[in-house]
Amino acid sequence: MKICITSNGSSLDSLVDARFGRCPFFIFIDGEDEKKLNAVQNPGINALKGAGVQSAQTIVDQKVEAVITGNIGPNSLEVLNSSGIKIFQAKPGTTIKDTLFDFKQNKLSEIARSVEAGFGARDRGEKMDGGMGGNEK
Repeated sequence: MKICITSNGSSLDSLVDARFGRCPFFIFIDGEDEKKLNAVQNPGINALKGAGVQSAQTIVDQKVEAVITGNIGPNSLEVLNSSGIKIFQAKPGTTIKDTLFDFKQNKLSEIARSVEAGFGARDRGEKMDGGMGGNEK
């Protein structure tokens, strides 16, 4: 199974990033084997709009079966769900290595709902127009 974990760095010791669309790195692990790690800079991190969809398309193009992240927006969730990719909730403040261990032990919950639109951009201090409002959608 090929999985992707959102990360603030490029190694197993990096922390899981809580943002899907604006995380600095995607850590791809093929076959859940830590030795088959591929860290890729997120091409959507600096997008003015549509970072989540751009990031989701990167994941789809890599033929990933599962994503592990902190939070995910509604558009990203829709793209990944429509591609049959399962999305799991990482524990806050954990490393990629610990998160991978939890995933292998079936200790992560599947994400069924998104955060509101613009979550990642606001976290970076940017103003977003046209947000959906509310805490979760």
